[in-house]
Amino acid sequence: MQFINNILRLSSRGRQFPAFNAKFSMILLLLTAGSSFLARSEPTGIFDIFKKPENQYVRIKTDKGECIVRLYNETPKHRDNFVKLVKSGFYNGTLFHRVIRSFMIQGGDPDSKKAKPGQLLGDGDLGYQIPAEFNPGLFHKRGVIAAARDDNPAKTSSASQFYLVQGKVYTDEELDNVEQKRLKGRKIPEAQRQIYKTAGGSPFLDQNYTIFGEIVRGIEMVDSVAAVETDKNDRPVKDVVIQMSLLKRKEIRKLEKELVQESFKRTLIMKPS
Repeated sequence: MQFINNILRLSSRGRQFPAFNAKFSMILLLLTAGSSFLARSEPTGIFDIFKKPENQYVRIKTDKGECIVRLYNETPKHRDNFVKLVKSGFYNGTLFHRVIRSFMIQGGDPDSKKAKPGQLLGDGDLGYQIPAEFNPGLFHKRGVIAAARDDNPAKTSSASQFYLVQGKVYTDEELDNVEQKRLKGRKIPEAQRQIYKTAGGSPFLDQNYTIFGEIVRGIEMVDSVAAVETDKNDRPVKDVVIQMSLLKRKEIRKLEKELVQESFKRTLIMKPS
């Protein structure tokens, strides 16, 4: 902040030189915005480092890479259940047992821990389900994590099985078709359509499966797993083993600071259309 204050004093001295002052005004605007962004991810006091982070993050590791998932606070039942299972070590040693390229990769079946090669998986459970938590603002864009489920009328979720969306990019015509045939006439909001047309996703699942987080780093892992060879049941021929862990507070502060900086840099280099 001292550096910004020095520029403020220098800028005020340059008021008699309009061109000089205009340049400094732009620099000041960028620096002020940047410092504001960074301030949100930095502790503001000595006791702030002990505060519980607003968001929880999970690291998912495989031999195909790793990713970090931010869990949504908008779906607290799924968030808390997932955190409980990760914390207990449940997911360690489970497999991504169902992989469909340009769609999703699915894991979390408890039966997959000791599965024999070629064994059909996907029916394992923990003896309970999670009530659906649908939110119109959450949709199946590329990189989200959502809960798998069986074909039950209440659309309650599996306690442990989840999937990460790879998806594909859609055209307007394809999205119109999804609305009519898969979403029973429900319109996809324009902002979501734009993301489906650029980043991609799996829109036909919207409001049918609970989304409870998204990948904030390492989406490449999903692409790598989605590219593996699979058998007739969509199970990878070579096992893709999962290891999961919760990020600690220090890791979260570091990650969120980096994410804010990356977002700010992308904002600066964006060109008007």
